[in-house]
Amino acid sequence: MTKNIVSTDDLLSLIIKGIEDVKGADIQILDLREIENTVCDYFIICNGNSNTQVVAIANSIQKVVSKELKEKPWHIEGTENAEWVLIDYVNIVVHVFQKHIREYYNIESLWGDAKITTLST
Repeated sequence: MTKNIVSTDDLLSLIIKGIEDVKGADIQILDLREIENTVCDYFIICNGNSNTQVVAIANSIQKVVSKELKEKPWHIEGTENAEWVLIDYVNIVVHVFQKHIREYYNIESLWGDAKITTLST
């Protein structure tokens, strides 16, 4: 039995769909492929307005990706307090924040060399 290889582009678009399905806001894609020694190819960053919405976004992403690609994340953390949920799909790492937590950590500024694409919602 062979495992299908999942296209990074397909995974990226389905993650975005999962975010948009539950009205995730301020979606940014950080392309890290041109930066040396990065842990993945892309960061996707978005935020919700409450811990309930942050959990809903994380669940929606997992549901859409699982349904369409039969892929599960390698690792998930942060669902307990739902201020910052990290979903690791190895090549793509998704960060789902509450708005004030995103503003506090401002991880986009840490990756200033990345090509950043902002999606309008």
